[in-house]
Amino acid sequence: MTSMTLTRRTALAAIASALVARNAFATPDQAREWLAAQAKGTPKEGKVTLKAPEIAENGNAVPITVSVESEMSETSFVKAIYIAADGNPNPPVATYEFTPLAGKAEVQLRVRLAQTEKLIVVAEMNDGVLYTVSREIKVTIGGCGG
Repeated sequence: MTSMTLTRRTALAAIASALVARNAFATPDQAREWLAAQAKGTPKEGKVTLKAPEIAENGNAVPITVSVESEMSETSFVKAIYIAADGNPNPPVATYEFTPLAGKAEVQLRVRLAQTEKLIVVAEMNDGVLYTVSREIKVTIGGCGG
């Protein structure tokens, strides 16, 4: 029984030191790397709309709406939407997958932002074409860390 407690403590200490050792916030490069790992290719501007406030008084729940212009038919539809934040502790915010049966490629969510940072959205079409949009949101009260 004692060795189990010791093992548990050792594991917790290792996890705690790993968390302290990593960067407190993601970098724009980490956000781009995550997005590039999700969707292969070079995204271009267009088709994606990101509605979000310019200033969020509270970073704990920032409302955003992402929509992609698409007919959502069997031959042309949005396959996925990837959302990243370049200043959060972890860049990935959300991933949504679609089929033509969705009828509309739109999501509404609330995101937690740690500081003033940029949200980046990439939409992947069924033919592999990528579209992107980004927007900086100023946070006046921290959401993730303060």
